[in-house]
Amino acid sequence: MADVIVVGAGPAGAAAARRLAGHGLSVTLAERKKLPRNKSCSGVLIGKSIRLVRRIFGEDVPPFALCTPTDNRGMVFYSRSGKLYRFEQPGLNVWRSAFDGWLAEKAAEAGAEICDGAAAINCTQTENSVTLELRRDGKPVQLTARYLIDCEGVTGGLKHKITHQPGDFITTFQTFNRGETSLDPHYFYAFLQPDLSQYDAWFNVKDGLLVLGTAVREPAAAPLFHRRFVQYMEESHGLRLNETLRAERWLMPRILPGCPVDWGQGRVLFAGEAAGFLNPMGEGISSALESGAAAADAVLEHFERPELAIAAYSHTAAPLKYYMERQWRFTENIAK
Repeated sequence: MADVIVVGAGPAGAAAARRLAGHGLSVTLAERKKLPRNKSCSGVLIGKSIRLVRRIFGEDVPPFALCTPTDNRGMVFYSRSGKLYRFEQPGLNVWRSAFDGWLAEKAAEAGAEICDGAAAINCTQTENSVTLELRRDGKPVQLTARYLIDCEGVTGGLKHKITHQPGDFITTFQTFNRGETSLDPHYFYAFLQPDLSQYDAWFNVKDGLLVLGTAVREPAAAPLFHRRFVQYMEESHGLRLNETLRAERWLMPRILPGCPVDWGQGRVLFAGEAAGFLNPMGEGISSALESGAAAADAVLEHFERPELAIAAYSHTAAPLKYYMERQWRFTENIAK
């Protein structure tokens, strides 16, 4: 029996595993993909994320995780009416495969056991423990611990089996292209015009590749909105595409009014997107890092009193929830 099982080796899971293992607990970090694994994401670290990495992992983001341009200088929003808003903030541009892989390595260095290629199938609780059923290399695996922290995000199904609640998702679709545009590659661009997406569209640059993405409520509509977005970029921002190298789809949670958060049940705590944390324009890295560390701190503080752990977690992470609410209200105001 381990002390804690952490499911999902993204920023939330790595932060939780690093914190717990660093305090001497036995931790298994389970990840359904083989590491390092890719995640469809802008890969932009805002200033808050950079500070959290330094505080939780004790190091700065290594150069091998960065892509060019390495420095992200902020975000540019186009409102529903096309009005431009520019927000200057120094950040970093990373590949999520390298960045997340490095975070997991830091958790392993602290003593966490990595169990990758292991898909979480189900979870059951007793008064004294949590049992996680996994499938690894086609074979069933069973792990037992005193606590479980679910950091799988919305693409995993463990939370829905625990809570018996259906998920509510937004589908993202983005392509990586060779070409050129008049936009400054040091910024992340978000477009809120309703004819370009059912949520938002975006553009950024990674190692010279032009990333064009759109988010929709209806998955079948993604190619149509993506074509509209490409045409808009050609007409408005000098986009010229030479070659499309690859396309990828992903899911992210639909954020409801009031930004509800699910902190957990019994000996299971949720962190990151599994809890419902996501900032506007899909910025989830900072909230993942912060909520993963906060969930771990609650387990450390109340390891022998599980009935107090979730309350402590929700209290510690209350400012994070307020930050998310404030960010969404702010975006709503400028989006008009």
